[in-house]
Amino acid sequence: TSTTPSLLSFASTSNSSNNNNAPQTNCPVPLEQQPINEYHSLSTSFPFSWAALDAVEYASRLFVTGTSFALLVGLPVAWFGSAGAQAEPVKRLLCAASSGLFAVTLAVVRMYLGWAYVGNRLLSATVEYEETGWYDGQIWVKTAEVLARDRLLGSFSVKPVLSRLKITLVSLATSLLVCALILINIDGDQNLISKEPRVRVVPGVYSDNSARLFEPDAFRDEPELQ
Repeated sequence: TSTTPSLLSFASTSNSSNNNNAPQTNCPVPLEQQPINEYHSLSTSFPFSWAALDAVEYASRLFVTGTSFALLVGLPVAWFGSAGAQAEPVKRLLCAASSGLFAVTLAVVRMYLGWAYVGNRLLSATVEYEETGWYDGQIWVKTAEVLARDRLLGSFSVKPVLSRLKITLVSLATSLLVCALILINIDGDQNLISKEPRVRVVPGVYSDNSARLFEPDAFRDEPELQ
């Protein structure tokens, strides 16, 4: 636990010294494109900063996001968007829960892509950058000091975040799969019930005996009822 704060302070000190001594380090990469600055920007931006929080706060943010989406968007659409919704409340609730899980999955995927991009730039020995923004791509080879600092930060600060996001994605995918299987099972049971033959008694419709009395020609070749 004490490694991360000291590592961050080391990275901040190294970053400030590099910014103050840019002519001495001969780093041509613009400040906003330097991996160390990209890391600091990512770790304080929404929603990427969630991934670096403690486990309880991280899980609570995801839970609130998924629950809010499920209640405000998924549940109204599932409940009022199809006919006969009141006859299948369990199915509608599962659809709403699935929508919340899907929204959280998209957010976690977005976080993972951002952290993976910054992590690759920190661990790489070279930095790709653009001087003017007109797609004039350049490559700068990191110095030994910058490479050691970036790889230290990437190994101890970015990789744990990526591992947490991977575990989260696996858990979300498993939950979505379970919801999908339950929904498929519910639909299958309903299809079987709808295909079963039903004998309906309609009030006011005459019986076979009455039909034989009123339409004897239609029952001429059939045996008499006992």
